[in-house]
Amino acid sequence: MTTSDELMMPIDPQWAEIREGVRAICAQFPNEYWMKLDAASEYPTEFVQALTDGGYLGCLIPEEYGGSGLPLSAGCAVLETIHEMGCNAAACHAQMYTMGTVLKHGSEEQKRKYLPDIASGKLRLQAFGVTEPTTGSDTTQLKTKAEKRGNKYIVNGQKVWTSRVLHSDLMLLLARTTPVDQVKRRTDGLSVFLVDLREAKGRGVEIKKIDAMINHNTCEVFFDNLEVPPDALIGEVGKGFRYILSSMNAERLLISSECLGDAKYFIRRATEYANERVVFGNPIGKNQGVQFPIARAYAELMAAELVVRRGAALFEAGRDCGSEANIGKMLAADAAWKAGEACLQTFGGFGYAREYGIERKWREARLYQTAPISTNMVLAFVGQNVLGMPRSY
Repeated sequence: MTTSDELMMPIDPQWAEIREGVRAICAQFPNEYWMKLDAASEYPTEFVQALTDGGYLGCLIPEEYGGSGLPLSAGCAVLETIHEMGCNAAACHAQMYTMGTVLKHGSEEQKRKYLPDIASGKLRLQAFGVTEPTTGSDTTQLKTKAEKRGNKYIVNGQKVWTSRVLHSDLMLLLARTTPVDQVKRRTDGLSVFLVDLREAKGRGVEIKKIDAMINHNTCEVFFDNLEVPPDALIGEVGKGFRYILSSMNAERLLISSECLGDAKYFIRRATEYANERVVFGNPIGKNQGVQFPIARAYAELMAAELVVRRGAALFEAGRDCGSEANIGKMLAADAAWKAGEACLQTFGGFGYAREYGIERKWREARLYQTAPISTNMVLAFVGQNVLGMPRSY
């Protein structure tokens, strides 16, 4: 019979030492810690610092720039473990994938200037300014503009759902540098800038926190004639969209791993409670109405985990993993949500009590039906790029 500890083990038990280290950190931050933060909508500063001190947030940065130089699967193991322990990596996960744009497309000078301090935690690069109120997922139509004037860029516009920006030193910003009516392809004319928020706040950048269903520290960001120096430009002017795309597969695989962790958390909690809770003289897990939803959630977790692991392996081999990254994200998000539903139903009324932690995790797991890419956008990707059907949008 599978024990609760065995249930938390990955299909491929790689990075066992990393997982154990992350578990030890997470054990110091029980549900009571997250309850207080959730109630006050505050940032988990101590938790992020503990992960930083352990070297986990810099694990994907090459050793020559102060990181551990580990592959993507190691980062996946870190985030999955955080979530399977009942914690939440949303406060810091962007530090893993956002830096990829700098690493892949930044100049050597930019890499040496920023990456070592990001790896050590001296600098936080956790904000990603892409989504806008009027364009949403239609990134090529974004309205934020960066106009070259003399030896600097002047940025005007607005971003929304920009998480962690109040707790980040740097922000990766996607803005249009060539009007859309002057480019051959709608993906052209977008550029990426690394904005120093320490200098920009109050000098062209205004941030407004959004009161949301979950404590995700997400905000609206307003740009009003923000001056950005030319050395903030990442790569070449007008090629920012493809730079952003190059990091999205990593982002989706990392977020998928969080979903896998959520599913494992829910299934473990539901299984334990179903075995312990006695009603009408029997443990409730004896009832098929309780048992079967949990069992199905476990089966769907295993399927999702295989796809995500395959995607990470392809990514590390330098091969195309777009299908696996997108499908893996959808399947993992679905597995987490269905496991959450089964867990909440198993706990009955107690599932709604904040002290159990189930309702918080249930709310947090629902996010991944929408972000960082919605289920419908994944299906559109599969229909067009995998199955060769006409573009649906």
